[in-house]
Amino acid sequence: MFTRHRDFFAYTRVSTAKQGLGVSLAEQRAAIESYAERNGLRIVRWFEEKETAAKRGRALFGQMLTDLRCGRAKGVIIHKIDRSARNLRDWADLGELVDSGCEVHFATESLDLNSRGGRLSADIQAVVAADYIRNLREETRKGFYGRLKQGFYPLPAPLGYLDRGKAKAKTFDPVRAPFVRDAFELYASARFSLRMLHEEMHRRGLRNRRGGKLSLNGLSRILNNPFYTGVVRIRRTGEVFTGGHEPLISPSTFRQVQAVLRGKINTKAILHDHLYRRLIRCESCKRHLVGERQKGWIYYRCHSRGCEGICFRQERVASQIRAHFEKVYLSDSETDELRRLIDDWRTENATATMEQNRAIDMQLEGITQRVSRLTEAYIDGAIDRSMFEQKKELLLMSKKELEIRRSRPMVDRDVVAAQMHEIVELIKSLWLSYERGNTDEKRQILKNTTSNLGAYPKNIVIELRSPYRELSKLPCVPPGDPHRGIRRTRAKPIWRLLAKQCNVENQERQREDLLLAA
Repeated sequence: MFTRHRDFFAYTRVSTAKQGLGVSLAEQRAAIESYAERNGLRIVRWFEEKETAAKRGRALFGQMLTDLRCGRAKGVIIHKIDRSARNLRDWADLGELVDSGCEVHFATESLDLNSRGGRLSADIQAVVAADYIRNLREETRKGFYGRLKQGFYPLPAPLGYLDRGKAKAKTFDPVRAPFVRDAFELYASARFSLRMLHEEMHRRGLRNRRGGKLSLNGLSRILNNPFYTGVVRIRRTGEVFTGGHEPLISPSTFRQVQAVLRGKINTKAILHDHLYRRLIRCESCKRHLVGERQKGWIYYRCHSRGCEGICFRQERVASQIRAHFEKVYLSDSETDELRRLIDDWRTENATATMEQNRAIDMQLEGITQRVSRLTEAYIDGAIDRSMFEQKKELLLMSKKELEIRRSRPMVDRDVVAAQMHEIVELIKSLWLSYERGNTDEKRQILKNTTSNLGAYPKNIVIELRSPYRELSKLPCVPPGDPHRGIRRTRAKPIWRLLAKQCNVENQERQREDLLLAA
């Protein structure tokens, strides 16, 4: 089909969809219409694009060139040169059309592309436009990496964090951050598949920024993003940087999640979550009893050959557990004295913390030197980029762990003291704490307090862990003669049991190892 002599296309462009909401496109359109009217040109089709011209691949621009080659218009009217192309390949394609007889007009520039001088002037402007874009890209990249090296993340905050403006670290989103932390912890437990976790987090209330359901891919990106540990990784290049934002999870939790994602730790869906599932072991075949519901009652039964007679109702197991747990308790005076002993231990030896901090500082300096040597090895070509980024990420995670410990000088003692206080609160009334808990809390208490739940054909054997086992056997000293003058609380022996249970000696040994490593 042949076109009429003065039929032309019109092409307008802005770099982004956001710019398209402004007046730029309207101004370009007005200038092109005015130019067409002055020169007697009829516009038969408009091509309006909202995409950068710095690189090839613009859909509408490519379609327009194809239509021009097919003769569907005499030529094209463009606002000015840098609206048509800012890369030399697209400009060369436009030049080929001119050489084939197609007319290209610029509404704001008097250029005759059919003359040598006009073509040279246009080529120079096209080169200047391409150079402008290259320079703009380099300056943008320089500013982008400058922010990363300062510890700032110049891209939108991932889910769970909030943007606070330029040159400011991301902060926790008070609504979504707890849900994201729960997602990591639940997946690290290896009890959920990715789809199960997706449904569970939606049920708990995790939503995307638009208030809708988070996609499965979105959840996967969260679980694979080290940003939540304080390390920034640029996904496109694989480069890693130390972030200045506060970590949401620990590096150890992130590594556990990665192990589950990579299949190094198997996950298994739980269909029947009975209270004592995989807790009671048959003493004959050493396999766990299987929970099953029959006529409204829950039974735990061994299905191995030769062990068919081992079967107990859940209520009988609960009564046996109660009989053991009720022996473990603390009086009010014992509780108060234990709390005082724990707090005294936590605050003593301030010099030990100073020594630990000096050791951490030396290790941080060692990591900095290792990163420097790793960079030199990469520059010298001794290792490839993939290996360089992988090793660098591990070093930066180790650095972040040490920095977290350094920012909390008493972290080890505080953690151990908190563990002791939790055990004291649990011991104070073990059976009451167990009875008030939900299914998961009851299972966790059983795992923490019992070393064995064994089943024989006619009875169940329950063995408590230390210090609960020893505490259940500690006698209370009665008041009056012949015990006058003797301390009537069991706080001191219980404290020794707690110290042993919480590995206080190992904690001190680890501190000494840290000093030796430094």
